[in-house]
Amino acid sequence: MLKEFTCIICPNGCGISADIEIKEGGDSLIRSIEGALCPRGEIYVKQELIDPRRNIATSVLVKGGILPLASVRLTKPIPKDRIFDAMEEIKKCCLKAPVTAGTVLVENILGYDADVIVTKSVPAGKLLK
Repeated sequence: MLKEFTCIICPNGCGISADIEIKEGGDSLIRSIEGALCPRGEIYVKQELIDPRRNIATSVLVKGGILPLASVRLTKPIPKDRIFDAMEEIKKCCLKAPVTAGTVLVENILGYDADVIVTKSVPAGKLLK
């Protein structure tokens, strides 16, 4: 079976074709990978077939700050099928200003070795309009 991928690792966005065989039990055997302009493309396709992972960048509410939201992200990608579960946990969070970039908001989200960290400092004060 031929599967098509667009690599998201670097700006090249290579169109990659992988010839795979699905074995009993659902495991995939990769026969060939073509179209990757760099080694990272092949690594990306293998990861996508074995254990697809994604990162999250979003925002959380801030009370008492000059901005109503602070941006946050994961420190490492988590399994793709757990993204919505992670977002539910992040939505429960609310910060109190002042907020400092780099602050860990949630440690080991969903039991994975990935933290949710603040990426935008928000000083305390009157909300900017």
